[in-house]
Amino acid sequence: MSLRKKLAVAVLAMFSLYQIPALAASDDDVEDLRDAELGARNEWHLVKNDTKRNIKTYSKQEDGRRVRTFRIDMVVDASMETVARVHYDADNLKRWFWETTDSRLLKKISPYEFYYYQQFNAPVTMPDRDSVIHAVIQPYSERKGFMVITLKAAPDYMPPVKGLVRVTQQNMTIKLTPMGKEKTHLEVEGYIDPGGISPVWGINAIQRMAPYSSMMGLQRVVQQAAYRQPTGQAPFAITAD
Repeated sequence: MSLRKKLAVAVLAMFSLYQIPALAASDDDVEDLRDAELGARNEWHLVKNDTKRNIKTYSKQEDGRRVRTFRIDMVVDASMETVARVHYDADNLKRWFWETTDSRLLKKISPYEFYYYQQFNAPVTMPDRDSVIHAVIQPYSERKGFMVITLKAAPDYMPPVKGLVRVTQQNMTIKLTPMGKEKTHLEVEGYIDPGGISPVWGINAIQRMAPYSSMMGLQRVVQQAAYRQPTGQAPFAITAD
């Protein structure tokens, strides 16, 4: 266990002494209380509205799902090609995606399809997670006016890694719409259930933070010259032939 996690465990142990009464409530009780505060289920609720950085995040508790779905609506200060290149660079997702400790391209199927691996640093007391993602690209065309990257968990693509819990549900739809030469409207809708033995209230708390944190990282990374002024062709399709 890392020093960071050891310290967090100690703090958590001290904090838990003051939380004993709350532990009597079930996950469902906690969720029902929070849903009562947020309003009706199956509706989007604004979580974060960062007007300075043009980032809005939302969450929705859907029937039949234990974890909330999330949505992102933001304007990225970069061209559509730059934003797409950042998403295609699987080896460097760890530079901006929330709590990603390892990431790498596994296989390029075609200019429109690939698989990649991602490993996450889980909250204290829980084993870290990993996932295998199948990405499918619908390239931009003038007729459509946007491009779409669809991500879907493929947990059986490679054998489990010892000491890690494989994520079985990590699905996202990423829509990129150009707004001139140096701005892109990014819309994301996704659902990630880390699986394993995890309290639902804890997962949902992370789900409220992680999308915004990741988009802050994206806004930072798209400013780098490697993506804004690339020297080679993009590894996957951006525009239709």
